Amino acid sequence: MTVPEKDLETAREKVKSSRSVVVLSGAGISSESGVPTFRGSGGLWQGRRAEELATPEAFESEPKLVWEFYDWRRSVLKEVKPNPGHFALAELEKLKKDFTLITQNVDGLHEEAGSKNILELHGNIWHLKCTVCNAKSRNTDVPISILPYCECGGLLRPDIVWFGESLDENILNKAFSKCSSCDIMFVVGTSAVVQPAASLGPLAKRGGAFVIEINPEPTPLTDAVDLAITGKSGEILPQLI
Repeated sequence: MTVPEKDLETAREKVKSSRSVVVLSGAGISSESGVPTFRGSGGLWQGRRAEELATPEAFESEPKLVWEFYDWRRSVLKEVKPNPGHFALAELEKLKKDFTLITQNVDGLHEEAGSKNILELHGNIWHLKCTVCNAKSRNTDVPISILPYCECGGLLRPDIVWFGESLDENILNKAFSKCSSCDIMFVVGTSAVVQPAASLGPLAKRGGAFVIEINPEPTPLTDAVDLAITGKSGEILPQLI
């Protein structure tokens, strides 16, 4: 689908005149790099659903099985590279002093593309957290040692927000604050149904921001934004920077 030039020009002008920019990215931008969906009908691993394995209860009862699942996920993601959409956002950050990238993704592709000021709502699959001392570390080993242990002797887990766990309050508060005060916000590749991320676009809108949605399909947010651009973020974002 061809994007109307007037929509692209409007977005470019808004970017050019903006002081504070916030981007919310979801699974859509990563799927364009080939990141598979680990939930839903295609999200089975050894006959188990991700929702069954990505829980603190599963890790407590079967830590080896959960780590084998995450080792598989890491091996899949190790082969995936950022796409032009990721790189365009990294370039935009270089142009704007006040820039915040909020992502629902855990794959680390934004960081690999060069983005620096990132708020990862759901954590990062390449980061580990000790279940005893809570120390955090980065590990990109594929395969990873199963089971991995901290220097303190505690068992390490993926530093990811699992089903049934709360998001990091500090990260969430920063996201709310940035969305409330930004001039322009991009909502990219997200279904706009998973809370609390789904509330960030409307929050920015109430704060006076110009909100632009980029998504292949309409979402519950589409009718509420200032500009909805239909298409792939990897094709559209580079045209805006």
